[in-house]
Amino acid sequence: MPPDFQDLADQLTLDNIPVVGIGLALIAAVLLALGTQFQHRGVALVEASSGSEAKTGLSFTQLRSLLARPSWVAGTLLLGLAVVLQLTSLGFAPLIVVQPLGAVALVITAIVNSRVTRVPLDRISIRAIVICVVGVGAFVTIAAFVAQSHPITARQLVTVLIILAVVLAAFVTLFIIMRNRKPRPIFYVIAAGVLFGFVVTLAKVVIDRLKTVAFTDFEFDSSDILTILCLVGLATAALLGMYFVQTAHSSNPPDLVVAGLTVIDPLVAVSIGVIVLGEAAGAPWWAIIAFGLAAAAAIWGVISLSRHHPQALANTAFADAAEEKLPQDLLPKADSPTDKEHSHRD
Repeated sequence: MPPDFQDLADQLTLDNIPVVGIGLALIAAVLLALGTQFQHRGVALVEASSGSEAKTGLSFTQLRSLLARPSWVAGTLLLGLAVVLQLTSLGFAPLIVVQPLGAVALVITAIVNSRVTRVPLDRISIRAIVICVVGVGAFVTIAAFVAQSHPITARQLVTVLIILAVVLAAFVTLFIIMRNRKPRPIFYVIAAGVLFGFVVTLAKVVIDRLKTVAFTDFEFDSSDILTILCLVGLATAALLGMYFVQTAHSSNPPDLVVAGLTVIDPLVAVSIGVIVLGEAAGAPWWAIIAFGLAAAAAIWGVISLSRHHPQALANTAFADAAEEKLPQDLLPKADSPTDKEHSHRD
């Protein structure tokens, strides 16, 4: 057996697998799926009651109306609990191990959304979801055995913050430019996924720093200024990411929104973990190649889902073409009077 594979075989013991971190991440994925479904319903009802679409960004009035929707509030609480569990899992396992597990939420959301909307997924969409999950699953399986957390240096922290500042400036600029246009529906999905990738990375940094402070009898030094900047960056990215998520709900099916959050998000976080934080510095050559192939497969799955999902097609310029190709019973149906009555009571 080659040395690299022999080393891997020696590591395949339960003691070396971050079981607690993986378990918490899986529970968080389930809550993420349910919370997203509820939030999607809340945004749809606010659009219906206001009589205006939010495809170019939610207005202040629409944001305020969301707070009065029980479905949206319930979804937000579930997502909040999911975030807490996900951040807790980072204290038990490397970021590149637990973060990709959110892909489980994609499968759950796809099933729930199909049942709720009565819009069956076609074969292409199902294939895209399977490829996303397999790609992320392969990634996390390899990462579970080769990834290691390391103390984060001040230089690494500054690098992450600089990259975040550039990303925030880019997305804010694009958002301002697109306010007067109708952006592609997947824009907000990608933007939210990228921003939440930074949120998780910065959260990991803060958690590790707090653990270090606790072990040193709460001794603070000048480097903790960077930790404060991390908290500011985390809050900024989280708020803008949340806004993009709500806008994404107005023009995308919930499973596509979750695909962005559970595939793009971890890929961004993992890329930072690998390139900047050095969490895979000791990984063998074959693991690096496998990482790249798995990531490429997952990204391809998201792109394919955005192009072929029956509900996503209904919100794009390809809607007419989709109606010609898909049977009528597979297309989203307009709300009936009964549905509207229920929406006012939600």
